[in-house]
This record gives sequence, structure tokens and C-alpha cells, in this order.
Amino acid sequence: MSLRSPQCTLPIKLSILGLTLLITILWVLLLDLGGWRSASYWYQDLYLKPGYRGSVGRNYSSIWHFQMYTSIPPFERALALSGDARCPSGFYSMEELRPHIERPQDLKGPGADGKPFVTGILTPAELREKQEGLSRNSFNQFASDRISFHRSLGDDTRPPECIEQTFSRCPRLPTTSVIIVFHNEAWSTLLRTIFSVLHTSPAVLLKEIILVDDASTQDHLKAPLEQYVQSLEIVRVLRQRERKGLIAARLMGAREAGGEVLAFLDSHCECFYGWLEPLLARLVQEPTTVVSPSIAVISKNDLQFIKPVMSGRTHTRGNFDWILSFGWETIPEEERVKRKDETYPVRTPTIAGGLFAIYKQFFEHVGTYDDKMEFWGAENIEMSFRVWLCGGSLEIIPCSVVGHIFRTKSPHSFPKSIDVIARNQVRLAEVWMDDYKKIFYNRNKKAAAIAAEKSYGDISERLKLKERLHCKNFSWYLENIFTEAFVPDLNPVLFGSLKNIATNTCLDIGEKNPGGKSVVLFICHNMGINQYFEYTSHQELRHNIDKQLCLHATIEPEPVRVELCNFQGEGTVPAPQQMWSFILVSQQIYLVHSVLFSKCLMVEYGNIIMKNCDPANNSQHWSFI
Repeated sequence: MSLRSPQCTLPIKLSILGLTLLITILWVLLLDLGGWRSASYWYQDLYLKPGYRGSVGRNYSSIWHFQMYTSIPPFERALALSGDARCPSGFYSMEELRPHIERPQDLKGPGADGKPFVTGILTPAELREKQEGLSRNSFNQFASDRISFHRSLGDDTRPPECIEQTFSRCPRLPTTSVIIVFHNEAWSTLLRTIFSVLHTSPAVLLKEIILVDDASTQDHLKAPLEQYVQSLEIVRVLRQRERKGLIAARLMGAREAGGEVLAFLDSHCECFYGWLEPLLARLVQEPTTVVSPSIAVISKNDLQFIKPVMSGRTHTRGNFDWILSFGWETIPEEERVKRKDETYPVRTPTIAGGLFAIYKQFFEHVGTYDDKMEFWGAENIEMSFRVWLCGGSLEIIPCSVVGHIFRTKSPHSFPKSIDVIARNQVRLAEVWMDDYKKIFYNRNKKAAAIAAEKSYGDISERLKLKERLHCKNFSWYLENIFTEAFVPDLNPVLFGSLKNIATNTCLDIGEKNPGGKSVVLFICHNMGINQYFEYTSHQELRHNIDKQLCLHATIEPEPVRVELCNFQGEGTVPAPQQMWSFILVSQQIYLVHSVLFSKCLMVEYGNIIMKNCDPANNSQHWSFI
């Protein structure tokens, strides 16, 4: 056996030393890579690539999430998920989350602690002021003007787990631009909205408040507003020279925003304690989610802030009906039992649209708003469908609470008439609803005419977006997201308003009829709504705009009424009293015959009752129009 000489071992030692040095350099570079690769960069690469493939799954907490498959190497993915490798560990402290402006203390004036404004005996001048304010704003401006811009909302009454919730510093919470659109808003409500954001949002997270003026005409919203907000530093005003509506104004604000997250608020809101952090924390966890706060009611009559209840565990979520209106419903029992505490988000099929937060990059990726929609109306339903179908999700965050003045009617007119809402609805139906758009068109003749005339504008860019993002079809949404929705017949046997030939009036369910009340006759207005009925493949006369109500036969002299439909899909059948047959008398004229009682629907002395069938009696003659 021969031994190596020292001269032979030297190159080997040098090689080992060089290899060690190379590994050390690569390790330092890798650490540096982790330092500059922020969480938002990771989200851009992982979540926002148009060509991703994903599958829907549930994590241990039963919260929906997306499992993404990309070509990013595992080590790089792990670094990215940890955010900035040099970000501090632990949780944000109270000191770190201090707001831009502390709320003035000991304010016990009118409306303090969120209490209602108490109106005493008013002078004639005050009565006139109050009435003018109601007319201008559809809420009690007289009360608002006498409540401090900085009013306290009293104790934090959220559930304990919300109050005690902590937020990790790593990855850090993103910076936020709050965007508030206004048009002829009352000075006091607009300023109270601004200050409520400043008093409750951590300065380290609130980058700016952007006010977007949709061509207001009132003088106080021009130079006086500009001068007032100058001292607030992070508040600025953008202006649309002509009135273009909410959609265009929000898009203007979003383009100018410098924050990583966009938080949209209406101009008559008040933010509750700790409203922003839970929204941002959820976005860090799920960057392709659109998050909405729990919306508290501020009374339009006395501006009372209806505060959350510590023991409250009842939650609502957004839905839609088949005339494409937004509504609220209690979350299903199967969703409720999955919730461990109030820090868990509520999965929602739709969002109200007035108040929500979204990563700016995801907002742009998923198509912002349909910029060919006009003014206001249906943009929230369009966004809800689009986000779910194109890889995102919608959630309500119960620990985030923002109050909002709900008005029964808008005080503002539509420059192009209310038909803009129908046009907007047609655009979303044509892009996202596939064949299910027929259900909507059956219920809205104006929309059906717009669709038939193709007068809803160019949708080619939205269809390209749908293709580019590999969006799912609307059946998937109904089967996976809004599984509780009852889907009417796409092609009902007959549909429209049911007109009585003798009286030349139409069958109408009446106002505020949840079921159990008799039907009435009313002038045929050709707008559907309370007068819409369809004769289904299950022989029902179904009124299914909001609730699923069926015409329910009775025994004379009891008036015929509507009741909740017994048939609700698989595993159910129509009630015998809710089954009808149509007997043709002449062209498009029918007797409406009860299968159970073998009697016919008739008008007698203004009441709708069941009588023995008489083909010669035109009080029993009905026609769909």
C-alpha cells in the first residue's frame, strides 16, 4: 500500500475549502433573497398568475382555501410563505397599533357613546331645517349636524375573542388606502366618516384616505372641503369633473391608491374599534379573498349606532334573488356549527358592495369593476359572481365592525334614468350567468328587451377576462357556493303577469307578504315584481322573486292566498293545494283549475276565490301577459 504525498493532498484541501466558501456565499444570498421577497411578491407569483391550476379544499378549521400548484421550488415557496425573513417575531403591541389621531376624551355631547340623538321641542326654523335635511339626504341631517365629528362609540362590545385577538408581525399586515366616494354628502356625515377612520385605524397600516368627489354641486364640498382636509395630511380629494357614478369614482380612487390593500367605504359610515386589523390579517392568510366587515346599522332617524353584542352568535351573509337584487339571510346551520369562535370568517355568496377590502394586485388581476357599467347598481353582484368563479372567495369578518346609515331610498337621481341598473344587470348576466340568465330575463321585461336589442354595450373585454382567468361556469357557483338557492325552471310552461279578463287587473301578492296572506288584484304594471308568476313543470303557480311562494287553493269563501312552496327540490313534492292545471278557453285565455278541489280561480266582488268552473264566465278567464 502506498501513501499519498503532502503535495497530492493540497489540491483536495483547496477544493474542499472552495466548495465550503461557495456554499456559504449561496446561503448568504438565499437569506438575502428571503429578506427582500415580501409577502406581496409571493402573492403576486403564486396567486395572481393567470395560468394557475388550483383545487378547492378545506383546512383543519373548515375555512375554504386554494391549494395552488406552481413551478416555484419548495425552498423558495417556504421562504416566501414566511414573509420577510428579517421581520420581527411576536405580535403587534397596542403602542404599535396607535391611530393617526387619538379621539378627544370626555365627549359627552349629543349622540355620544353611539346613543340616539334626542330631539326636543323644535322651533319653526328648526323644523324647517330638519325637513330640508331629510329631503336632501333621506336621513336625519338635523341630528347628524349636532353630533360631534369625533363622537365616541362607548365600550368595545364585541365578543371577548375579538377584543383579545392579536396580530402577528410576521408576515406584517399590509398598508391600506381607504377610498370614500361621495356625491352631495352632508358635511357632518362625511367628516364623521373620515375621523372615524383616523381614530380607529393604526397609523402604521393606514397609508391614506382618498376622497373621490362624483361631481358634487354643493358648495361646502368644494373649496371648504379642500381647505379642511389639508391639515389631516394623509387625506386627499380627487374629483370627477362630470357625474359618472360610484363605479367610475371607485376606479379613479383605486388607480391613485398607493396602499397594498384597498378598503372601500361609503361616505356615511362610522368605524368601530379594531375594524381594520382583522380584515388585513385575513387577507394575509388568504390573499385572493375579498373581505367585508360586519355591517352595523346607524339609524337614519336618530343616528343611534347599533353596537355589536358580546354574546352575539347570530350571523347573516349576502345572497341574491332572481331579479339580481342583493339581500341578507341567516347563515345555514351546517356553516354555523363549523364556527369555533367569532374570529372565524363567514363565507358569503355575495357581498353588499359598499364596504369591503381587497389586495390591490388581486383587485386588478380579477378585473376591478366592469368599467362599461354605468353609475351604480348591480356592481356588487357582478363582483361577487366574478370573484367566486375566477379563483377568489368572499368572506364577512365578524370581528371587524363598521356602522352604516341605511336609507330606504336614494336621495340622488340617475342622470340616464333607472334603466342604467337594468343595463348593468344585463351585462353581468350575459358575461357570468350562462343559460341561467333566462331566469332573470323572465322576471325583468326591460332587461329582456335590452338583451334582445343588444343595447348593453360591448362585453368582449369581459369575456376575454373570463377566458384568461379560466373562470368556472355558473352551475359550479350554484352547486358549490350558493347551494341553498332554489333554481327555478329555465323554461317554465307559462310566465309573466296573470291578468283577469273581466277586471283587466293582475294577480298581485301585495306588499310585505311573506306567505300566509291572500292575494289581491292591482293595475297591471308590466314590471313583474309582486305580479310575477310562473307555471312550473310541477304544476305550481310560483311567485319566486325573493321567497318561494306558491298560489295556494282554499275552500270558498276563504280567499286564495300564497304560501311557502312545499316543493323545494330533490326529496320534496308540491302540496296538493299548490297544484294547478290550465284549461284553454280561447286563444291564450285559460281557466285556472285546482287539481285538488276541481274548482277554478275566480274574481268575485274584488276577492279571489275558488268556484265551480264555468268556461262562459269571464271572471274566471285569465291570461299571461
